[in-house]
Amino acid sequence: MAAEFPNRPDPLTAPQHFAVVASRYNEVYVDGMIHGLIQELTIIAPASDISLVRVPGAFEIPLAVQSLARTGVVDAVLAFGVIWEGKTRHAELIASSVTDALMRISLETEVPVLNEVLVVQNEEQAAERCLPDGELNRGIEAGRAAVRMLRMFDELRSGN
Repeated sequence: MAAEFPNRPDPLTAPQHFAVVASRYNEVYVDGMIHGLIQELTIIAPASDISLVRVPGAFEIPLAVQSLARTGVVDAVLAFGVIWEGKTRHAELIASSVTDALMRISLETEVPVLNEVLVVQNEEQAAERCLPDGELNRGIEAGRAAVRMLRMFDELRSGN
């Protein structure tokens, strides 16, 4: 895990449409990431809009992401969820399935899909990575990565 964020990219000048797919499970932590994302996009994508779709849990995230990515309306989709690591392999299986599905969706649709479905071992890890006062809020990180991906696509399309 990175101990610090990549630096903040220059703000986008053209409006973009970001979609967030967020799990209802562990909502306090998921909402913390959403809060971090919104604050960051206000700075680095100020003319953009953000829509939010809630799903029951992490396992349901890819289906909603796929539906959004296929619309042709969103420029990037951000997936947020928190999975607690337990004594069985359930968390590992869910996280692996979600990660594989999100990558496949991104590759098939050529829409950036940012995966912030986190597997955490305890509340301290969750707070550090998810809550607004956490040192490594993954919502901020996801916003920066989404903007960088959109810039990369613009550069590819313009031949630079």
